[in-house]
This record gives sequence, C-alpha cells and structure tokens, in this order.
Amino acid sequence: MSHPGELIIEPKSGRPADACVFILHGLGADGHDFEPLVPALPLKAGLDIRFILPHAPRLPVTINGGMVMPAWYDIHEMSLDRRVDTAQLVASAERIQALVQEQIDHGIDSRRIILAGFSQGGAVAYQAALSFDAPLGGLLAMSTYFATADTITLAEANRELPIEIHHGTFDPVVHESLGKAAYQRLQGLGYSVHYQTYPMAHAVCPQQVGDIATWLNARLG
Repeated sequence: MSHPGELIIEPKSGRPADACVFILHGLGADGHDFEPLVPALPLKAGLDIRFILPHAPRLPVTINGGMVMPAWYDIHEMSLDRRVDTAQLVASAERIQALVQEQIDHGIDSRRIILAGFSQGGAVAYQAALSFDAPLGGLLAMSTYFATADTITLAEANRELPIEIHHGTFDPVVHESLGKAAYQRLQGLGYSVHYQTYPMAHAVCPQQVGDIATWLNARLG
C-alpha cells in the first residue's frame, strides 16, 4: 500500500507547535476535505496546534463496484454492521500511529496529541488511538462506527482517554445507531465517553464546529 502523504497546517502564531491534532477524512475524500475546518475553529489565543490531515491510499472499494478511490480500507457490504477489510483498516491505523510517533519523537508530548476522524477515518482513529501504547490527549469520532470493537487489543496507556462522539440524527450513510453502539460499547469497557448528536445528515455542521473547538480548548488549553 503506497501512502500519498499528508497536509500539514502549522500554528498561525508562527510559534513552534506544542500540540498536534490529526484529522482523518472519509471515503473518497482526501486530507484537503477538512482543510477549511482548521481556520473556522474558534480556538483559544496562545494555542499552538499543528494540524495533520493525512491522505488515504487509493484502493478498489467493493461497495462502489470495485472503483479505485481514496479509502482507508475496503468495505465489502453496506449492511448495518458493515463488513470491512480489517487487515487494511489495521494497516491504516498503524500508519497513523507511526505519524503520531514522529510527532512525539520531534518533542510533542503524547498527551497533547489528539486523533479525530470522520466516517471511515473515524473507524481508523478508534483503532489507532485505543491501541496506541502512549497516553494521548483525546479521540474525536465523527459520524462513524467502531469497526474493530471485537478484534482490537486495547492499550492500557489509553484507558483514561477522553472520547468525544458526534453523529447526525439524519445520517443516511452511517446510521446513528452505529454511533450509539460505539458509545455504549466504550462505556461498557470503562472509557470516559461523551455522545453528542446534531440534526444533520452525513456531514459537519456549524454548531458542531463550535463544539469541536470547545472540546479542543478544554483538552489542550
């Protein structure tokens, strides 16, 4: 699997970053999909966050007739419990973990690194964050599902990870029941999880942008 890199947005203060937020896009998009979100976030003054928006590799996607497109993993069928290529998902998560480790190696405290993901990217973010062996600052799962709930090896280092789940109540792509199932599963495993819905489809809405900023300010402020 060749990896097409990532979009990196440095702090607009011009100061060196002391925190890092990864945002993983959804199926068929790329890192530029969430580029407009970064300047729209009302973040606290003095927060020097580097945003890293990786691009997924291009893969044939079964549910789209085998069409090749940016995808973190193949989806075999769109049933409610979604049959996915777990090996590809785990490989994508390991790539993200390697990028996180690079930030740590360059001096960013792991507890000031947050993983966020939308749809497919959220499924990868669940796997990457919850199996990472150093404590992270938080996990934001948007309009997504916990695809590897039955196979993941949970890292003790992230047992206290703050998890924020956002979902649209009118989502026709990833039904809200999947977001709720992830919430209940994580609660049952003893994680600190907050679940928030918005009257939207498979998207990000303005109210949510404000809530994301509030959450990032609390985690990294």
